[in-house]
Amino acid sequence: MARLTKKPAAPTRPLLKPPVRIGALDTAALIGELRQLHEDAEDEDVCRMPADEELFQALLYLEARAGALKGEKVRRQAALTRVTLWEYLRERADVHQTKAVEDARAANAEWAALAGPLAVNTPSAAYNKAKRLRATTLTDPQRGDRPVRRTPEAVLEAERQAAVRAAADRRAQQEASRRHTLLAPVAWRLLEHRAGLDDDDEVTFWLDQIDAVLPSCETPTQVVSLERYVEALVRELRRSERERAQPAARTVEARLAYAAASAVLDHAGGQASP
Repeated sequence: MARLTKKPAAPTRPLLKPPVRIGALDTAALIGELRQLHEDAEDEDVCRMPADEELFQALLYLEARAGALKGEKVRRQAALTRVTLWEYLRERADVHQTKAVEDARAANAEWAALAGPLAVNTPSAAYNKAKRLRATTLTDPQRGDRPVRRTPEAVLEAERQAAVRAAADRRAQQEASRRHTLLAPVAWRLLEHRAGLDDDDEVTFWLDQIDAVLPSCETPTQVVSLERYVEALVRELRRSERERAQPAARTVEARLAYAAASAVLDHAGGQASP
């Protein structure tokens, strides 16, 4: 019977069990709690303990003076907190070292020059280690924002996907800006001459919605909302005209604003019913 061979995992595939990370911590508060344990134990050197904000130096002190604590439970609690804080430091070190590498590369440092600082022997090893460090700053949104697998291939794929998303976001922002340029002036005219429009409850409601979103309309989502509100307003004005057999705009200015809104929506492919 032929032996089954296990297929190697694709280097770009994220880990099935994502690594657990400490994440954000109030490190000063935790160091303060450890300081209190040493004060309660009457540690005679606690006055020499570094400030709560000096995490690295404070941890070195707490390690050196761990024996000053009294009782197994207290020593266990303090040691576990120190483990957590060292892990936090490790995570932050990866993030900051990655930024330092990026800054070095931006200043035209060759990978050969980074080999020594990254504690590797060759430029290719420096490149691979930098990519693995970069994984600590990336997540995979397709898998619930799990951390990216620490391989150069996985990082490159994550960076490619991030670039694609960024390009899509830029296109959406540009399209929103274009649509806003067309739509905002007619929306302002509708509000300016709203007294000359039909005062039906639905018409009033959609004018109020336009009034609420228009002053701060900047993001693609806000532009889409504004367009939908203007569409809904035009749809209600047209319905009113059909049902009442009379113009929905009572003044020349209101009629011109209504016509301009209809024209912009028709040009943009709006869905307001005729």
